[in-house]
Amino acid sequence: MTQAPKILFLDIETAPNLSYVWGQYEQNVIAHEREWYLLCVGYRWYGKKKTQCVALPDFEKEYKRDPEDDSRLAQVMWELVDSADIIIGHNGDRFDLRKLNARFLAHDFPPPRSYKTIDTLKVARKYFMLNSNKLGDIGQYLNLGGKEDTGGFKTWAGCMRGEPAAWRTMIKYCKKDVDLLIDVYERLKPWMTNHPNLNVYTKQDGCPTCGHHDLTRRGNRYTQTYAYTQFQCKRCGAYSKLRTRDKAADAPTIVP
Repeated sequence: MTQAPKILFLDIETAPNLSYVWGQYEQNVIAHEREWYLLCVGYRWYGKKKTQCVALPDFEKEYKRDPEDDSRLAQVMWELVDSADIIIGHNGDRFDLRKLNARFLAHDFPPPRSYKTIDTLKVARKYFMLNSNKLGDIGQYLNLGGKEDTGGFKTWAGCMRGEPAAWRTMIKYCKKDVDLLIDVYERLKPWMTNHPNLNVYTKQDGCPTCGHHDLTRRGNRYTQTYAYTQFQCKRCGAYSKLRTRDKAADAPTIVP
């Protein structure tokens, strides 16, 4: 029996760069003292009920020796990314995944195996004109709730000083971001005309977006060269199509 794709939701939090400047406004950096590093990563596999968060203090030996050593955290994330078929994040293509790749490179890890991505920020910008495309604002707009309050930069500074209360706040904030990401993804999913085709992984005929098999015919769709029978999934609401030239018009669809 074929396996459903492994879909990973994630959100990362990083420490800032440490540099010297002469002033506070539009300053050039005099000297760069320390590179940014990973603080924690929240993640959840699709279909699981609980969001996990892995943070620097979880690696007690390394954290005691060097609280800025993110090599073990990067290793854990490399293994997760390497085992994923699809990775979903908000601004994940531009930020989270590139930041992770940078730390993989720094620690001399090989590239993880290939995967597809879904960036909910890109989806929001492509299909809608919202007042704000920030994850928390989208959550509020859709009545899904907002982001956890961090209390500002003092939480990041507290984590860098090793304060347990700051770490608790950071981990709670990171988990909440992943929970909200999943809820936002589910609401945006039916609109994603370029969503990865799940039938490619399962080798079954169903809704390409969610894999459900209860589809209803919704008329025809035409391009310059082909006519399609259009279907809508009764579970997620996404549309898909079947090229009528190739198969019977009432056959299940496999094309998003």
